[in-house]
Amino acid sequence: MRKEFNITGSCNPQWHYMVKSEERFKAVEALIDRGKYFTINRARQYGKTTTLHTIRRRLSDKYLVIDTSFEGIGDESFKGQETFVKSFVRLMLEEVSRRGDDAKAIWQDESIKDFDALSQTITKFCQSYAKPVVLLIDEVDKSSDNDTFIGFIGMLRKKYLERDKLGLDSTFLSVVLAGVYDIKNIKRKIRPDAEKKYNSPWNIAADFKVDMTFHPEEIAQMLADYEADEHTGMDIRAVSEEIYKYTTGYPFLVSKLCKVIDEELDKDWTIVGVQTATKQTILEKNTLFTSLTKNLEDYPELKQFIFAISVNGEEVTYDVNNPVMDFATMFSFIRYDARRKVRIHNIIFEEVLNNYFIAEQTINDLGKLRIQVNYVRDGRLDMELVVTRFAELMHEEYRESSVPFLEREGRLLFLTFLKPIINGTGFYYVEPQTRENRRMDLVVTYGSEEYIIELKIWRGEKYEERGRDQLASYLTARGKAEGYLVTFDFSKKQKETEPQWIENKGKRIFEVTI
Repeated sequence: MRKEFNITGSCNPQWHYMVKSEERFKAVEALIDRGKYFTINRARQYGKTTTLHTIRRRLSDKYLVIDTSFEGIGDESFKGQETFVKSFVRLMLEEVSRRGDDAKAIWQDESIKDFDALSQTITKFCQSYAKPVVLLIDEVDKSSDNDTFIGFIGMLRKKYLERDKLGLDSTFLSVVLAGVYDIKNIKRKIRPDAEKKYNSPWNIAADFKVDMTFHPEEIAQMLADYEADEHTGMDIRAVSEEIYKYTTGYPFLVSKLCKVIDEELDKDWTIVGVQTATKQTILEKNTLFTSLTKNLEDYPELKQFIFAISVNGEEVTYDVNNPVMDFATMFSFIRYDARRKVRIHNIIFEEVLNNYFIAEQTINDLGKLRIQVNYVRDGRLDMELVVTRFAELMHEEYRESSVPFLEREGRLLFLTFLKPIINGTGFYYVEPQTRENRRMDLVVTYGSEEYIIELKIWRGEKYEERGRDQLASYLTARGKAEGYLVTFDFSKKQKETEPQWIENKGKRIFEVTI
């Protein structure tokens, strides 16, 4: 059977091309071997379920691995202690019955109706089984009544402490929970009023610090497995680095780009093929992108924060005690670098989020102005004309607007202006490594061409000169001879300047002041 790149459900090495990381699995195995309880707390489609299934597949020789999920058991199961316990007992019975073990009789006792009875049953089960028992529970944040679930893990915590500190109880060797929310965030989620509790009963859990992103060398290994079957002649290193460039190793996005290239782009395993797959993926509606935008709607403070760093290019230092940043990290909106500077997680998310904000933006006569002009000549995007016409629009339509509005919305107005011009042929992303002093370097691709645009707010002539120098340095790093500098000048002494080309450090820069 021909293998494929999988983007739905759990991955299986017999059927799917997969990243193989022995070091990653050894770290997970070490936690289980040491009897740790922990949560695999990652965003959607980040490989959580695949990790649980790998634990079961590879550790079943030395442990009885109970691999179950709360998905699909219904909201009714979480509405009270008795209904929850019965549902959990049913899940355990199903798992044990699959193995044909005699121990299933323990779970057939109909008197198990509360957490005390469940605790006693777990003790009997773990004492009677020849192997240590490991419990895996996927989709732990599917519950609608989280108080019931908190009671359940409180019972597990009590047994864990009695086992480890007093030696008075038998229980699961290790419990591994998997879900988007960690237990602390579940409690925050269900207690929006003043009663916010952070003394989670899951405070016994070990930190799960395993890096689940796919690094370029791991993507290269997966592509090497594929190449051994397909013989496409691809430059594995170059393609893997290009995939990483757009995904930052987000597991679903890596597999998605590979799947699109393999099945929809006639195996175009080139740099252009990766870019085409990226553009195609950004324009799709899928559950991951829907989840991103839904989270913005559900959490207004999160939306405001993402707007600030994504659209406005604000520089933010990561603060582990900031609950908004905590949520943004949990949902994988953001990551942070070695200097703890916050970045949108990956280029694909960057554009998906910008498209979301653009869809909310209403601009009076923007469409009419665009229709009057052809911005593409001989197949090339005339970026000089794009930024010039944008400046004209701003002067014509927003002369009376307040400074705070333009300072807050100016960049979004430019992205909104640009998007329909390049839609379907090109795409853009914010270059995260150059954000400082509220600067924003925008990389626009159109066909095989790449354009560098710097958007900045006027802070004085000194900063303007520095901006030119920085843009020139960035153009050198990108191997480009030309770039574009769009400055929003909100000073009272604003002087009228015509768009012009200037020379700076051997680079041609087209300057527009708004």
